[in-house]
Amino acid sequence: MSTHVLRCGDIPVPIALASLPTTQTGPLPDVTVIDELLPVLAADSLPRLIVLGSDAGLATVLTHLMRTERLHVEVGFVPVETTYASRVYQTATGNAAAKIAIDGRAIETPLIRDDTGTVLVGRASITGIDGAALEGEAYVDDTLLFSGTVATMLISPTMTMPGVRARVRKGFRKRSWVSGRAAQLGTPGAIVTRDGITTERKVPRSTFYRFEQPWLLVR
Repeated sequence: MSTHVLRCGDIPVPIALASLPTTQTGPLPDVTVIDELLPVLAADSLPRLIVLGSDAGLATVLTHLMRTERLHVEVGFVPVETTYASRVYQTATGNAAAKIAIDGRAIETPLIRDDTGTVLVGRASITGIDGAALEGEAYVDDTLLFSGTVATMLISPTMTMPGVRARVRKGFRKRSWVSGRAAQLGTPGAIVTRDGITTERKVPRSTFYRFEQPWLLVR
């Protein structure tokens, strides 16, 4: 097995990863750096890439693997602190997560992307413009999530099928998660934040759904 660490930003390297070949990149990995690593990993029949970084770093790597049709690469995730993705995928943190990423087994896991072709690994939130209330109508598969006005719509992957779940906040109340293959929103205008990264462009619709191929999560 060929295992390589992608260190995303200036975060501490757990002891368990110290002896493995490591490539440095920014907090949001440079796709050219990922492309340079892939031929090295391709020399092995069981390539494994360990992402040491944030939810956004992991999402960037998986987005590139999806777009370049390289989802056969096994991916371990090592966050230094608890994140939304570490909770979803039960990866642990720090050195414990590093040991899992090295010794664990890759399992097929639903890959969630949106209509911009960006992968979601932890949490997306959708609000109105400038943080205002969100107006519109949303469904999870055929189930109406809301119609009218809510504070926020939240979307998250699940580690098992059907793959995605969503819920809304209305005032101080959080409604229950609704699971399905896809979560779809139509709105006069909204702002989407994916894994901590907020897009500046106002959108009239947003869809998060399970991609046709899974990704290989090391657990």
